[in-house]
Amino acid sequence: ATWPLADDPMGVRMNSLPKYVASRTLSEVTWNATLLTGDVAVAVAKLKETGAQIQVHGSGTLVQTLLRANLVDELHLVTIPVLLGGGKRLFGDGTIPGRFDLVASEVALTGAVLARYARAGDLEYGAVGPETGNW
Repeated sequence: ATWPLADDPMGVRMNSLPKYVASRTLSEVTWNATLLTGDVAVAVAKLKETGAQIQVHGSGTLVQTLLRANLVDELHLVTIPVLLGGGKRLFGDGTIPGRFDLVASEVALTGAVLARYARAGDLEYGAVGPETGNW
C-alpha cells in the first residue's frame, strides 16, 4: 500500500516499472501489475528472454522455484545482525546446490551486510577453508 503513494525518486521509479505477480490465490492484480499464470518458471523464463532485469522482493518460496529452474542470475542479500530464533529460511530443505561468487559487498553503519552474488555454475565438492582458497 505504501509504494503507490510514494512520490520520492525511488517511489516514482517503482511506480513506473511493470510488475509481475506470482500467486496461488489472486485472480486479479492492480498497481501496474500483470498476474503470471500457469507454470511460474515457464512464465519467468519468457520474461528473461526480453532481456529486462527481473527482481524478486520478499518471497523465499518463489526464489526456491526459480533456483530449481536455474533462472537466478544474482542474489542480493541483506544480513541484519538480529537473532529471531525462528521463522522462514531462505535456503531451507529442498534447496538445489549451486555456486555463487561475491560480486560486491558493503557494511552499513547499523552492521547490516549488503552482498551481491552472481551465479557461478555448479557446486564443486571438496575441501573448504582459507588454506585451499575455497573460503
